[in-house]
Amino acid sequence: MALQLGDEAPNFTAETTEGTIDFHKWIDGGWAVLFSHPKDFTPVCTTELGRVAALKPEFDKRGVKVIGLSVDPLGSHAEWAKDIKETQGHALNFPLIGDGDRKVSNLYGMIHPNANDTLTVRSVFVIGPDKKIKLTLTYPASTGRNFDELLRVIDSLQLTAKHKVATPVDWQQGGDVIIVPSVSDEDAKKQFPGGWKTLKPYLRVVQQPK
Repeated sequence: MALQLGDEAPNFTAETTEGTIDFHKWIDGGWAVLFSHPKDFTPVCTTELGRVAALKPEFDKRGVKVIGLSVDPLGSHAEWAKDIKETQGHALNFPLIGDGDRKVSNLYGMIHPNANDTLTVRSVFVIGPDKKIKLTLTYPASTGRNFDELLRVIDSLQLTAKHKVATPVDWQQGGDVIIVPSVSDEDAKKQFPGGWKTLKPYLRVVQQPK
């Protein structure tokens, strides 16, 4: 059965380009992103890994650890890392799992037989400090992911985990948010003393909490 939002992220032990990890211990009470790549030395993956390396300071700023996965062995990863640095201008600066036995790929449902029974799809899992899955994304192998969008979603997840708000369509950091319907107007007065704009009884727009 496919992993769903709210499920605990399965734990595993794996060899990575930065040593052996126990996944739950590696998360260490913080946020994490696990994302897969069909295989090494593929063009789209090369651009993605370079982009994540460039964005690593943005993930760090949000307290988010990133870890990649490919079904090829670590020796192949090391050679591929040279190509990533050469072509993308950024060296690999986060761990990449060597999943030659497909253990992690199968555990997380990253291999879709109707797409390809030997390669992973482009899966993304955002995992919260409680080790629960907060977001899943699945792309075909031919389409590169938008990691700026992933950062936007993480901003929303972290904000809404702390405050009783939701983020509207196309929301960006600093934009207005929505008071969730479960919060009564009376409670909202305490939580949002600066007031809000009521468009409909169920749609109350308020400035983003600090």
